[in-house]
Amino acid sequence: MRIDRVAFAAALARRDINQKRLAELSGVSRVTITAVKSGKTCSEETARKLAAVLGPEIMEKED
Repeated sequence: MRIDRVAFAAALARRDINQKRLAELSGVSRVTITAVKSGKTCSEETARKLAAVLGPEIMEKED
């Protein structure tokens, strides 16, 4: 799955969460979070974990 990079960065800023804290809250490794933030795809499970912390708006809209 793809995460919308702009929405992801905005959600982090809005919630004042850094990548280390997001890793702690979501259970997703910092390496994976860095990859997702740079535009790499991730598993559906990872996307769900990140969306649980940051909100569903981070999910890239499917055509």
